[in-house]
Amino acid sequence: MKLIIGNKNYSSWSLRGWLMLKAFEIPFEETLLPLFSEQFYAVLKDYTPVGKVPVLVDQDVSVWDSLAICEYLNETYLHGKAWPSDAQHRAVARAMVCEMHSGFSALRNEMPMNCRAHRSISLSESAQQDVARIDQLWARCLTRYAGGKPWLFGEFSIADVFFAPIVFRFKTYGISLSTESTAYQKRLLTHPAMQLWLAEALKETAIVPEDEAGEER
Repeated sequence: MKLIIGNKNYSSWSLRGWLMLKAFEIPFEETLLPLFSEQFYAVLKDYTPVGKVPVLVDQDVSVWDSLAICEYLNETYLHGKAWPSDAQHRAVARAMVCEMHSGFSALRNEMPMNCRAHRSISLSESAQQDVARIDQLWARCLTRYAGGKPWLFGEFSIADVFFAPIVFRFKTYGISLSTESTAYQKRLLTHPAMQLWLAEALKETAIVPEDEAGEER
C-alpha cells in the first residue's frame, strides 16, 4: 500500500491520511511530492482525476479524498475500530468530522498549516468564530464522550485524525483556547506519530509563499 502526500510542513490534508495509517500502525510506503511542481501533477494524473493529495493506492484501488481514505482503512483493515463503538457517540463523531471536512473556510484561508513557523496574525470575525466553534467542540467531547480518556471520544479515532492539522495551526499562530482544549491540543501534539510528522516537516526547506501567512513572533 502506498500513500502519496505533499510537503509535510504545509499539506494539512496529507497529514490526515498519513496520521490515520501511522497512528493505527497500518504498514505503507510513502511518496512525497513537492506541492505545485511538475512532478506533483505528472505523478498524480495516474492515480486521481482531481490532482490533489493525499491519494491512497492499495493494489488496484486508488482513493483520493482524506475522509474516503480514513473510511476505506477503517473498513478494510481496522474492523471499524477507528470510530467510537457506541452508536450515538459514533454519530456525533461523524458529524464533527464532516463539519471539519467541509467547513471552517475562514480559518483555513487565514491560518494555513505551517508547522515550522511561529506567527502572529489578525483574524477576521469569521475566523475567530471558527476558532471558538472548534474550542467548543473539543471541550464538549472531552466532557461528554471521552470518559476520562485522552482523546475526543475516549479511544483515538478518525475525529482526532481530522482535527490534527488544527492543533498545528493553533500552535503556529499562538491561539488561546479553553483549559480542556489546551490540554487536548498538547496531548495530540505529543502523539508519537505527530512528533514524527513534525520532525520531518522541520527538515523541509521548500517554501510555498501563499501559505506563509502572518508575521514572525
